[in-house]
Parts: sequence; structure tokens; C-alpha cells
Amino acid sequence: MNKVVSGADEAIRDIEDGMTLMLGGFGMCGLPEKCILALVKKGVKDLTCISNNAGVDDFGIGLLLHQRQVKKMISSYVGENAIFEQQLLSGELEVELIPQGTLATRCMAAGYGMPAIFTPAGIGTEVAIGKEVRNFNGKDYLMEMAFDADFAIVKAWKGDRMGNLVYRSTARNFNPVMAMAGRITIAEVEELVEPGELDPDNVHTPGIYVHRIFQGNDYEKRIEQRTVRKRDL
Repeated sequence: MNKVVSGADEAIRDIEDGMTLMLGGFGMCGLPEKCILALVKKGVKDLTCISNNAGVDDFGIGLLLHQRQVKKMISSYVGENAIFEQQLLSGELEVELIPQGTLATRCMAAGYGMPAIFTPAGIGTEVAIGKEVRNFNGKDYLMEMAFDADFAIVKAWKGDRMGNLVYRSTARNFNPVMAMAGRITIAEVEELVEPGELDPDNVHTPGIYVHRIFQGNDYEKRIEQRTVRKRDL
């Protein structure tokens, strides 16, 4: 049951060209920084990335975009990345924009073993074009398919050698639902502890979902939009 690997390079060793990856995080918070750097180093290409957003130009998924390693982005928000914008407008990058709640629920459905969900989000918009619509109790719902990802890559605060994970504050975001949903789940953590050191009542992702885990270091933890009030003189 020891799922520990030596580091990011070993954790992503069998990620190959053309695969579909889920990447946890929201803005700059809770990103699997070390695995993304390892993917850049490895040079895999034609990736489909499922993530709430596309990072910024020089951090997170933005690093993969900069190296032209991403073929398609499936996201709900992409407004802070100039490289993403350039590749989208030039037709170089395929993009599927999804309402944020739908994105989360399609991840959750994959983790629960459900093939599809029905949601009112997107009815009457371009999101619904070409998709099945069903009426329940007088209201239309759009059928959305669960995601099918080769790997889910997440970042947690603490984890143990059996893969149990604890996230901290808003870094929890998309990480738990994605951790359930990949065929193989990789977790990088700030602190790796022995089994029994985590309070079972505070475990957010049970180890049964996690296949590989390693401890990273020197996390940047950038702030996407720093807002401060003026100091009183």
C-alpha cells in the first residue's frame, strides 16, 4: 500500500503524447506545480487539459501552453492568460468552455462511475448546440457526459504513504473531485506523513483514489490578483 514515488519525474513517467489530463487548482491556488514542471521538462505534446482555468503566461498550465504542448483546453475561465488568448484566436488551440458548476459535476460523475449528468446550465445557449436535451417536470435539462481522463494530477497540503489527502482552505477547490475521476491519480503534497498521522475525520480524499504520491518542495503559491488597502497615514 506504499504509493510513494521519488518525485514528479517518476510520477508522470507514463504520461504520453495525446493523453487527457485533469489538473487541479483554481487560479493560482492548489496547482500541481511540480508535476506541471515535470511535464514541461518531458516535452509531451498534443495534450487535452481539463482544468478550471489555464493559469497565467509564466505559471501553471501557462507553461505548457507556452511550449505548445496543449492541443485542447477544457475550462470554465481563461481570462488571465495572454498566450491562451493568442493561440485561441489564431486557431492553434482547441477550446471547450464549460460552466463552472458543470465542469465540477462532470468530474464528480466520473468519480462516481456515472456516465452522464443532466443540468439546466447552458440551455438556450451555444453550450447546448448538438447535445441532447430532456424535460423533467416541465423543465429542460442538458445532458453532459462524464469526463474520461487518463490521469488526474492534484495538489494537497498533507498526505500519507497510503495516498490519503488533506487540502488546506481554498486549495481544496477542484482537487477532491478530480482526484476521484482519473484512471490514474497522482498527488503531490507539501508534507508527507506516515499512516495514522492524519486525523481520519479530516481526510478529504481517501487513499483508495490515489495511485502515486510524492512530497514537493519550494512551492511558489503565487497570488493571482493581489489587492491591498492603502495604509492609514
